[in-house]
Amino acid sequence: MLGKWLRENKYAAGFLLFIRLYIGYEWLTHGWQKLTGGFTAEGFLNNAITKPVIDKATNELVYPTFTAFIEHFALPNVKIINFLIPLGEFLVGLGLILGALTTAAAFFGLLMNFMFMFAGTVNTNPWFILIGGILFLAGANTGRFGLDYYLMPYLRKLFTHKKDDANRTAGTGTNHTPAHA
Repeated sequence: MLGKWLRENKYAAGFLLFIRLYIGYEWLTHGWQKLTGGFTAEGFLNNAITKPVIDKATNELVYPTFTAFIEHFALPNVKIINFLIPLGEFLVGLGLILGALTTAAAFFGLLMNFMFMFAGTVNTNPWFILIGGILFLAGANTGRFGLDYYLMPYLRKLFTHKKDDANRTAGTGTNHTPAHA
């Protein structure tokens, strides 16, 4: 019931607009500060390796594959990570503020927050996950009062035409005959 209201109701879209603008501003400013302030993730990544999330009862790593990812991929490629994190934060914020590809922006915001939490950072990440989760669950209604209102019908039409063209070239057409007929 609540999910349907979030995904379809115009008043929910108005409510989501304010949430979207708030969290979008937070993402945008964090990303911009990192883009313009000489950000480096090297210290954060090293800390995630030297002080990983450990189960206090068993003294074992809680996220061993993520720690291995940081140690064997992220840290050796820190220059790429130093570019991707600020750019990703900025683009998530921009998408949410403009209401453009909002479901994708919310998804990638959630992905980044979970990665920060897997590395042991709590900070504002749970709050961002809660808000991002609401925006993601609301789907296209999140961008109803934004560029998605114009963008999504165009993208649906574009991808539907490509699917129809692929079916025609494969000889299947768009009219399907039931197998039992």
